[in-house]
Amino acid sequence: MLIRQERPSDAQAVRAVTAAAFERVAHAAPPIEADGVPGEATLVGWLRDDPGWVPELSLVAESGASGTEVVGHVVATHGQLTDRPALGLGPLSVDPAHQGRGIGSALMHTLLGAADAMGEPVVVLLGDPALYSRFGFVPAHGLGIEAPDPAWGDYFQARTLSAWRAEYAGQFRYAAPFNRL
Repeated sequence: MLIRQERPSDAQAVRAVTAAAFERVAHAAPPIEADGVPGEATLVGWLRDDPGWVPELSLVAESGASGTEVVGHVVATHGQLTDRPALGLGPLSVDPAHQGRGIGSALMHTLLGAADAMGEPVVVLLGDPALYSRFGFVPAHGLGIEAPDPAWGDYFQARTLSAWRAEYAGQFRYAAPFNRL
């Protein structure tokens, strides 16, 4: 497996992986969909067109016999933490046929390392605390970071990086495309 930066030629493969990964979620509680595709797959396309897009933090996992099949993807985009840029992670997607092999963990570790090397202060996400705590995520409110929706409670999480300072705390806003979901 190879983790690398997404290329423009990967867009369709990323869309397919994201749609497949979120298909079960869409059946359980349908998000807004475009052309019958789960909303997360559409969201990635919207994010690419947003000023918050960080190309260095859109990563794919390649696998397969030729080593060039895209089997996973993760992206972090700039949102705002009070008056500073801060990263919002998501979606993180692994093709269902390749889940359970550590691909999601590899994508997450690579993204966190890259974000830290870039001098980013924090990464936030909305997800299951039992899943993301192993990557160092904690409930964001404990760091003074307020969720866009207070009802998210402990599911809105943050992972501080080397550049984090407590005075950065405040209200977080995701990149604008998240508001379209």
